[in-house]
Amino acid sequence: MSFDLAARLAARRAENLYRQRPLLETPQGPQVVVDGQPLLAFCNNDYLGLANHPQVIEALRAGAARWGVGGGASHLVIGHSSPHHALEEALADLTGRPRALLFTTGYMANLGAVTALVGQGDTVLEDRLNHASLLDAGLLSGARFNRYLHNDDVSLAKRLEKATGNTLVVTDGVFSMDGDIADLPALARETKAKGAWLMVDDAHGFGPLGANGGGVVEHFGLSLEDVPVLVGTLGKAFGTAGAFVAGSDDLIESLIQFARPYIYTTSQPPALACATLKSLELLRSEHWRREHLNVLIRQFRKGAEQMGLELMDSATPIQPIMIGDAGRAMLFSQMLRQRGLMVTAIRPPTVPAGSARLRVTLTAAHSEAQVQLLLEGLADCLQQLGAEPNHA
Repeated sequence: MSFDLAARLAARRAENLYRQRPLLETPQGPQVVVDGQPLLAFCNNDYLGLANHPQVIEALRAGAARWGVGGGASHLVIGHSSPHHALEEALADLTGRPRALLFTTGYMANLGAVTALVGQGDTVLEDRLNHASLLDAGLLSGARFNRYLHNDDVSLAKRLEKATGNTLVVTDGVFSMDGDIADLPALARETKAKGAWLMVDDAHGFGPLGANGGGVVEHFGLSLEDVPVLVGTLGKAFGTAGAFVAGSDDLIESLIQFARPYIYTTSQPPALACATLKSLELLRSEHWRREHLNVLIRQFRKGAEQMGLELMDSATPIQPIMIGDAGRAMLFSQMLRQRGLMVTAIRPPTVPAGSARLRVTLTAAHSEAQVQLLLEGLADCLQQLGAEPNHA
């Protein structure tokens, strides 16, 4: 008996679901070279245009000169350096919480938080459209796992009635494939009424949302009591890498003691924390980045709606265009690329069957002229593709 990997790969190709890694040959930004082709890209998550910012680069360089490169050990051995500590204090200040804990990746932060807080005899309830890392964390926790209807507080309330043990409700702040914002006030109300805790992964909200870039919790003006567990990633609007969990002193101490992905991994390079401290400063102080981004979002939505494209209910930099059929979405993406525009086709299993889409992401580094080029390219491709039904 052996693994028939070739057959599995062939089946994925036949279903138009095969994935390949584009080779980026330049730094992140609107103008890139991918697989040797110059392209105008609308597919990265560098929402505030900080990934290639000169001051962030210089902070990384200076950090490496001062602190070396590798973290050297786990945080609990001898890998927790002064830049890591300073970054945790700055992230706590950004979120208005007593403490924050730095993780090496967002996947690890979600896995660590959920599995440290609930286990056998407990309950974890998650939005159906949560990120894969949140769903995996719920399944791996050993708790009773159930999913409520997308962004639906009534559906959540019904599941809360049947919950046993410590109950954790988990949602994305901004849903990465739809771009819509979780109705946190309603979710928090239902969760608190049942004595449960709400955990929000705001990977895509920090930076674009909130008066000071504090994300969806700041956007809604919610408190630590409303959202006891707040997760953010640093590889998107912050433009660097890593993640954090922010909350009470007891929460952070519990994660240090019980979150296995935190305990058993080497800390991120200290110089990276130095770079993130600089990007955090820019994120908070340069309000024009959020303002310009909102101008581009309005420009794109107006233009796309005028040509009859099916957009989703999103006021964030994530602007999906619903296509339906995976093959048609791939063809649309390829036609755009032939016109020098890079927009990724998102297909199952990342999104539900029959809901393949083009995932447009806008950043503060884009110009209005570049967004206009995208709109013209979309119109051209739409005309060539013909008025086929959007959905399979």
